[in-house]
Amino acid sequence: MNGDRIRDLLAGGETVLMPGVWDALSARLAAEAGFEVLFVSGYATAATLLGLPDFGYLTQTEVAEVARRVCSSVPQAAVVVDGDTGHGNALNTIRTVELLEAAGAAGVFLEDQVWPKKCGHLAGKKVVPREEWLAKLRAAVDHRDRLFVVARTDARAALGLEEACDRARAAREIGVDAVFVEAPESVADLEAVAAAVPDAVRVANMIEAGKTPLLTPAELHELGYDLIVSPLTGLFAAARSLATAYQTLREQGSLRDRLDLLVSFDDFGRVVDLDRHYRLESEYVENPAYQEESGRDR
Repeated sequence: MNGDRIRDLLAGGETVLMPGVWDALSARLAAEAGFEVLFVSGYATAATLLGLPDFGYLTQTEVAEVARRVCSSVPQAAVVVDGDTGHGNALNTIRTVELLEAAGAAGVFLEDQVWPKKCGHLAGKKVVPREEWLAKLRAAVDHRDRLFVVARTDARAALGLEEACDRARAAREIGVDAVFVEAPESVADLEAVAAAVPDAVRVANMIEAGKTPLLTPAELHELGYDLIVSPLTGLFAAARSLATAYQTLREQGSLRDRLDLLVSFDDFGRVVDLDRHYRLESEYVENPAYQEESGRDR
């Protein structure tokens, strides 16, 4: 899948909801739930890969490798990747674009924070000068193949809503596919952003208990937002489920009486496509002709 799939969905009038994923397993589960577009969340990846907060600890190549694993696990889905700030200047942004397209990504988010960046709903964010960010966006647009480029500005918290809207307009003029003003704090903020860039695809970020009001895709569509990311739903649900299961195991020594906390062995095998691998084993490993040929080679 490439960025054209996302463009087609939006052009067809769909409101696209992207759940956050962080590895091949979370991506498979999201795709199985019926999502056509997935988002590799930097926050979730930092938490699961490093056990650290979203403070800019992830490197360019670490993100690209996670993207490669996710994309290869769900070839039927379009995968958008959190590209942070492009991991440097405009030249580093070009390499980020190249690495993500080589990994199979369909899209990327590129933001204007000072590096090292922070999660958009954390305190203490700073942004680079507008022209520095726009230069990175131009580099991304000029050097992509079909990557869907989302311009994200965190200026709402750092410099105010007016500057954030000005940056969104400037990014739209460059030719990005969508604009994303991070962390608006009210419906009025969302309306102001939509009014500032009426001719753009607008992105809304729905984080449970974050700074932005938690709205449904239908409600956001009415406000003018048709690309919706829910980056931490899966991560927060998984963290709670793991904590409950581990605590129960620690206290009771077994989950024999709490199997309701788990998927079954057989159901999990279906998630990882176990039957297909049994078929491959039967064809290539247990096939007598294969074994005879292998023995002759030895």
